[in-house]
Amino acid sequence: MSTLPVVAAIDGSDDSLRALDWARDAARRRAAPLRVAHVRQYAAWAQPDVLAVGPPPDPDDDPVLDQARARLRQGDDGPDAEFLGLEGVPAAALPELGAEAQLLVLGSRGRGGFASLLLGSSSLAAARDAECPVVVVPRPGREVHPPAAPAEPGPRVVVGLHVDSPDEATLDFAFTEAALRDARLQVIAAYPWPVQTWMAPPGQVVAPVIDEAAVAGETRVLADGLLAPHRGRHPGVRAETHAVPGDAAGNLVAASQDAGLVVVGRHRRRLLAPARMMGSVAHAVLLHAAAPVAVVPPAPPED
Repeated sequence: MSTLPVVAAIDGSDDSLRALDWARDAARRRAAPLRVAHVRQYAAWAQPDVLAVGPPPDPDDDPVLDQARARLRQGDDGPDAEFLGLEGVPAAALPELGAEAQLLVLGSRGRGGFASLLLGSSSLAAARDAECPVVVVPRPGREVHPPAAPAEPGPRVVVGLHVDSPDEATLDFAFTEAALRDARLQVIAAYPWPVQTWMAPPGQVVAPVIDEAAVAGETRVLADGLLAPHRGRHPGVRAETHAVPGDAAGNLVAASQDAGLVVVGRHRRRLLAPARMMGSVAHAVLLHAAAPVAVVPPAPPED
């Protein structure tokens, strides 16, 4: 059985070339082939009868792919690479590349995006719709508010854990990535604080009789229980549980400073909302994190 490739989607922008470098390193760590894809965009409104992905152009007659070949030749010996040219609407074509990939890697914004946008529409669509995990590589120099306690030096992968609705696929990806990188895994389990309760008389806020230390301790205990099977499968990964107050997105963005990767889960489809959804936490982390962000689709539900 052949190993699925790591796919780098490029468009010739500096953002996509940084994503190409990241994808090459990821493919090397996984002993996987590298597939470099370029979608030549056409004006969809001018060709309403054309499919999202048209007949493949000749990859040997594509300046963007030529640029990628030259960049790959500059580095050390890397994984075997193949080059794929497509025509279509990138936001529709890129997620389809994930059907035959173990990882899809893109830059945060390509040539077609507005300069004021932090995240391009193609990257957002791929992270929301692809069947495989999607890594979005940000531009360097993003500034984030540092966490209250500075992170220990050394390679580090960050993952968000919602103790009330954990996603096993996200945790498995984070542990695997930490093992591949010989990195610590920083698990962020956020709990809401301060807590407000509404009691009589109507509209008056009453200070809750809740011990924050007890909430943090319970969150940590629940998180450690959820992590136990993954620690057993990855005994070489040092996983640290951080029970922290506040919103999950803000804590993950703060922890992204100097991290190698931030891992978040994508929302499951629901009966009343069958379309794929990004989720507010994943969206916020994609917009603001200083490190590359991996968005992991949920595991298919068991029968």
